[in-house]
Parts: sequence; structure tokens; C-alpha cells
Amino acid sequence: MNLKDHVKFMEPSGESWAPKGPLERQIIVLMSGGVDSSVTAHMLREAGWEILGVTMKIPTFDGQQGCGGADAAAVSRELGLCHYVVDVTAVFSQCVIEPFQQAYQNGSTPNPCVDCNKQLKFGLLWDLAQEVFGIQSLATGHYARIISSETGPRLARGLDHGKDQSYFLYGIRREKLPYLHLPLGDYEKDYTRDYAARMGLTVADKAESMELCFAGADDYRLALNQEQRHQPGPLTDMSGQVIGEHKGVANYTLGQRRGLGFAGGKPLYVGKINPATNTVALGTRDELNTPRVAAEQLNILIPELFQSGQTVRGKIRSYGDPNPCRIVTASEDQLEVDFDQDVFAPCPGQRLVLYADDDSIIAGGVIVAGV
Repeated sequence: MNLKDHVKFMEPSGESWAPKGPLERQIIVLMSGGVDSSVTAHMLREAGWEILGVTMKIPTFDGQQGCGGADAAAVSRELGLCHYVVDVTAVFSQCVIEPFQQAYQNGSTPNPCVDCNKQLKFGLLWDLAQEVFGIQSLATGHYARIISSETGPRLARGLDHGKDQSYFLYGIRREKLPYLHLPLGDYEKDYTRDYAARMGLTVADKAESMELCFAGADDYRLALNQEQRHQPGPLTDMSGQVIGEHKGVANYTLGQRRGLGFAGGKPLYVGKINPATNTVALGTRDELNTPRVAAEQLNILIPELFQSGQTVRGKIRSYGDPNPCRIVTASEDQLEVDFDQDVFAPCPGQRLVLYADDDSIIAGGVIVAGV
């Protein structure tokens, strides 16, 4: 289907968009109804930007509207901003939920937040909003930064490394970076909450949401169908010897230790998932460690640093610091790196993201099965 035909801007929460200032000082702020995006909007307003708040309406599995449209509308009223909800339910289902479900069925571990950012927030929605309103600039409350370099703006880690969200943003197209604003990247989360309280924002004390926005609870399995969740099969060791029974391959991810339903007398982790044979294999940490990680479906943000033999830093999960590695293979559609120290259980479907010495993202892609 033509995705743009299934995205609809609904009636504004208040007055319709009627900008008074120049186009170069107009900006779209994606507002989730949480403290981060609300503070982002306030900061930009104080800096003289004319703001159009936009909130996505997405499907959820608990019957609630996703992404906090009511709270975002309330904050917009507090700040005197124009605010629209955009219905992306059909596109979200096709671009985020269906690939999420398919990944678990295939035995891989998806990252729906990356897919949503790449396909919707910083892709289709940004492009469509620019067509509808003529606004080129966009801002979000992500903890990441846009930094300057001799070759143009770069997407980089937030200064608060414990809160950094750059890993989830690597898929943004390079040509969009000059128009992307991430004001929270220079601050810590505590500062953001203090700022919201000082400015009297009603969402200052709103709890932070850590779960999948469309699952509606702290369990991704709610977004899987019953057939995916309940197909027991053989639980084996890494050599293939049957040692028990698993609950269904969709209930497991590589590297998982809790909820295995098997006590082996030593720490064991999910080491292999084979949907074709409906088999889950357990192994020790040493059996799951590897130096080499491969990825495909790449987005290259700094081509001049994306070269074979280049020493960089890489992450295979969103948390933690990037670790030293060397690029072994670098092409438009294939990436392989060797880490200086073995990494634990790279998960097909998750992302490999490479960073330069200045914390900017060089490239990223979808991790594929071990090489």
C-alpha cells in the first residue's frame, strides 16, 4: 500500500497552524506526552522557535491510545502551542508490529524502537509533515546530540551516557541531520525533571515509560499471537542433546538467562533458536562469546570513516559503552567487525552501531547470524 495514504492528520487540539514568523524559525516537535518531549518544546519556545507539536496515534494491545495524545495536548495548551495528533495506526502495524511479530517467529530479536524511528518518526512522518506544513526542521526529546564537523553535522551520543539514546537513532538519513534538533542531549535526566518542575509543567512528575509503547505492559509477549507464544518444543544443549522442553521459541532471545525452565547446575543462556525445528539450545557464557559480528541493511552516516581496517567502537545493545573493534568488511550492504574482546551473544535482529572517537555515529545495521 502507499503508506502516505494511510497517515492522517486529525483536527488540531486547539487552533489550526497559522505561523507568524519566518519558515526558518518554524519547527515540528514530536510530543509523546512525557517530560522529555515537553521540556524540549518549552526550551525551543524560549529560544524563539515557532512550534508545531505532533503526536502519533498508534495501535496498542491494551485498548489504550498510544503515545500520550491527551498529555501532549495539555502541555501544548500550557505553552500556547498548536498541536496535532496524526493517526499512523495502519502504517505502524505494517512497519513496526508485523516485522516485530515476524522476527520472533523467525527466531531473531527485533528492535521496534529503531524501526519506528527509521520508518515513521524520522522518515514517513517527518516527510509528510514537511509536505503538509512546509516545515523542514524537527525536534524530539531523545538524549542524543547533533555536533559539528568539517564534513557537516554528525549524530552523536548524549552527554549523559547512562541515558544516551543515539543507538536507537542511527537509521536517520544523513541528509536530515542539518534540520534535526535534540536539545536534551547536552543535559542529564535529573536536569530535565528539575527544569519541568521549575517551569510548572503538569508532566514534571510523570513516570518514565520503559515498556514497548504498543504492548502496553512490561511484557513484549502481549504483542505476539497465541500460536507464537504457545508452541512447546525440545530444549537442548549446544551439541543438540535434548535436556528438556521449552515453552515456544517466541518466548526466548539469545543471551536470555531468566525464565528458561531448566536448572543445569551452572549459569546457562539461550545460545541458539531454530524455528524450523522448533528448538531452543542452552549454552554457557563462553559458548556464546564471539569477537566477530556481522550486519546488513546498513545506514552509513560518516562514509569517510566507514572503511575496512578502520579502528572504531561498536555496540550490539542499546545499553553500555561502545567497545573497541576493527572494521573487517565495509560495503554498502555488508558490515563485519572484530571486537578487541569477545562480545556476548550478538542477537540477529538487534543492531550493530559504530562510533567514532568524538562519540558520533559512523554507521549501523541489523545483526545477522554469527559468521
